[in-house]
Amino acid sequence: MHEEEQYLNLIRKILNIGSLEQGRNGNIYSVFGESMKFDLKDGTIPLLTTKRVAWKTCFKELTWFISGCTDNQILKDQNVNIWNDNASRQFLDSRGLQHLEENDLGPVYGHQWRHFNADYENRHTDYSGKGIDQLSEVINQLKNKETQTSRRLIVSAWNPCQINEMALPPCHVLMQFHVREHKYLSCSLYQRSGDVGLGVPFNIASYSFLTHIIAKHCDLLPDTFVYFLGNAHIYQEHIEQLKIQITREPYVFPKLEIITKHDNINNYSLNDIFFKTDYKYHETIKMKMIA
Repeated sequence: MHEEEQYLNLIRKILNIGSLEQGRNGNIYSVFGESMKFDLKDGTIPLLTTKRVAWKTCFKELTWFISGCTDNQILKDQNVNIWNDNASRQFLDSRGLQHLEENDLGPVYGHQWRHFNADYENRHTDYSGKGIDQLSEVINQLKNKETQTSRRLIVSAWNPCQINEMALPPCHVLMQFHVREHKYLSCSLYQRSGDVGLGVPFNIASYSFLTHIIAKHCDLLPDTFVYFLGNAHIYQEHIEQLKIQITREPYVFPKLEIITKHDNINNYSLNDIFFKTDYKYHETIKMKMIA
């Protein structure tokens, strides 16, 4: 079975037996407690093929997380607009964040990855040396053969102390890395809430890209990405488009190579991605972004 069928079967399951709920931002059909597993060996990258995934946008967001940045303007300058609604004046005010400028998202993912629980001032503040740099600590352990098989290689974006300071509480909340035979690197992700139509394809791609980058950076080989979902849901507005998507036959996932190993984890960019095989996909399916 093609690994993408896991995703298509999740759509089918939600459409068939999902519970209709009134969510924070509209009606959803949801199930609870799902998982998928993707093989990353030999450069495989699970970009879904039954529709086009905007992988460059996804990769730019990932490097923004890695940098520790919380400034949406940095993304907008790269033509990445996926956070615009959540960074708007209206949305920030709805969260009680009137003190933040527009485009300041508060201590979201990157802040927690690189400066966990550092007192948050604003998007312009230099947080160097503040908080806990979870990502660097994991990387340092992965580079050391004595610690790379630890069961504590965890990065958490969920920080109850700062949830109410964030424009949006994190959906993908915890990642864990695992090394087998001192050679092969896997990553698992726990996501509390997954928008199956739009968000989940991005999350699969993002954490698979991250695993490839970390493997390159730590002289390891990418192995698997394991994806756990708490609340997996489909918005009513996406149903008709997803009914089309599940009729499509998946193509073979592309293969890539991270061509440069950088000294600093912050320095990886699109220039380091080389596709060894083409990314073949069905035509784009447009869905409304729901903030």
